[in-house]
Amino acid sequence: MPTVRLSGKTLSANESVERSLRAKLLFLIYNAGWDINNASGKEQITLSNIEKKIIESDCFVFTPGASLEDLFKAVSIFVGYQTIDQNLSGKPTVILNSDASWDPLFDVLSHLGKMGTVKQDYREFLLLANSPEEVLARLDSAKDQELPDAGREEVDDPEMPTSDTPPPSDFLGNVCVFCSATLEDPGYIADGEELGRILAKNKFGCVSGAGKSGIMGAVVRGSVEAGGWTAGSNVPHIIKLEGLPAGLSRFWLRPDIYTRMEVMIENSDAFVIFPGGAGTVQELLALLIFLEQGDDLMKGKPVIIFNRLDEEGRGFWDPLITLLGNYCQPDEFRIAQSLPEIQRLIAGALQPA
Repeated sequence: MPTVRLSGKTLSANESVERSLRAKLLFLIYNAGWDINNASGKEQITLSNIEKKIIESDCFVFTPGASLEDLFKAVSIFVGYQTIDQNLSGKPTVILNSDASWDPLFDVLSHLGKMGTVKQDYREFLLLANSPEEVLARLDSAKDQELPDAGREEVDDPEMPTSDTPPPSDFLGNVCVFCSATLEDPGYIADGEELGRILAKNKFGCVSGAGKSGIMGAVVRGSVEAGGWTAGSNVPHIIKLEGLPAGLSRFWLRPDIYTRMEVMIENSDAFVIFPGGAGTVQELLALLIFLEQGDDLMKGKPVIIFNRLDEEGRGFWDPLITLLGNYCQPDEFRIAQSLPEIQRLIAGALQPA
């Protein structure tokens, strides 16, 4: 029997309406011959087990009343589609958006499409529905179809780095930079290289997703060229899409994007959210969820969003910051609009008094 993994639970002021909607959805799915995982909505997902949950499922359904954790899960699945995760092959995702609570996330993904960091139309991968009946229709029409082509090709299959150089004695801590591996705009690339140099010159290690391309490659390149200590993590199927940068001091190979994220968070003391795509949104949401849970992984670790301004004064992350205003406390992240401002915020948090 095929299995639907259900996400979401009734938490809002409209709980009675949501319960009725959920009950109808459960009935229709069961009656159509599907089994359901997480029917109660109480299952705990962690970075260590999320890929296992994906493997166990045949499709994914998200309900109204989107929480921060729901947003993270949906974006994570979309990123999996983007990066051709074979465990997601032929497994559709349907989002029941009858309350429009998912609209802010869709606004972010649409914006990133315009900015060039999301190449795919999210609506082809995250199938929208406005009623339980439409969810079932979406599942029925998609269950025997392959997902659309994500438009990615394997470009590299390098040898894994073997160096494992310890940080220098005057090391002040690691700054993890989450950013785009696809954006090749010269201005963004120059900013990435400059941030890498800033980290190296100020005795901060640079942790990244260890991609060779885009801003991600530029940050590592800037740090390496300035004599900095660099570390990163990546997974085999993404390495074939993005390659690996030269000069890494330490490298952590991981089996999936979630344990990759986990090792980067564990080994970092501060985080900079540079212009990026859906993967960068995913990583930021993971940090904020850990913060809200009071997880020791994020204790005393600042999160800085680089809301880079364009020529007309618009910030790259404006729609994302609007979305976060509905979920987060103001002190859970800081916003910077320039590289010197990022440098000041990192120094204030990590340099000894």
